[in-house]
Amino acid sequence: MMTNMNVSLPENLKDYVEAQVADGGYGTTSEYLRELIREDKKRKAQERLETLLLEGLESGDAIPVTPDFWKQLWERVDTRRKGKHGGDSV
Repeated sequence: MMTNMNVSLPENLKDYVEAQVADGGYGTTSEYLRELIREDKKRKAQERLETLLLEGLESGDAIPVTPDFWKQLWERVDTRRKGKHGGDSV
């Protein structure tokens, strides 16, 4: 369901938005603004991912990821999951 929102813009920004709609293949101002918001959300998610990746890289020495590593990791996950669900598998 769509809801309405009123936005106040100075004349020069209003003209810019209208030009983008006309030149950018958008049917309406709303379509243009929705696209801007989607792109902003995508950019922020990408920035967050990059931040987390950098934190991981800077968090200490690398460890080898072997089949044994994955086995132990899954065992820990299963143990925690069983503890939260009273021993039932999910």
